[in-house]
Amino acid sequence: MSNKNTSEIKFLIELDENRVPEKLMWSAKDGGVEQEEAKAIMLSIWDSKAKESMRIDLWTKDMPVDEMKIFFHQTLVAMSETFKRATDDEKMADTMKDFCDYFAEKLDLTK
Repeated sequence: MSNKNTSEIKFLIELDENRVPEKLMWSAKDGGVEQEEAKAIMLSIWDSKAKESMRIDLWTKDMPVDEMKIFFHQTLVAMSETFKRATDDEKMADTMKDFCDYFAEKLDLTK
């Protein structure tokens, strides 16, 4: 008999009367995270049967636009790094990083 490990990540979303997120909380006990507040969540899930991705994109109504731009930039950079690790396609990963640099430049995110 095999010992299977499981891990759980939970999201708690508090909504206003119009079902707009007011508060986002997340927990990942294995990572030492318990009811931490967040201002935005982007989650992608691959449906291998339908060969398509499903997404959950949420942000609170008080998420500052300047922080949203930084969040997107950091997410794009992370996606390029994940793409490299997942596919070993260095050329495309470099192209994606070039776009991230362009994105940061156009939004004046560079320091």
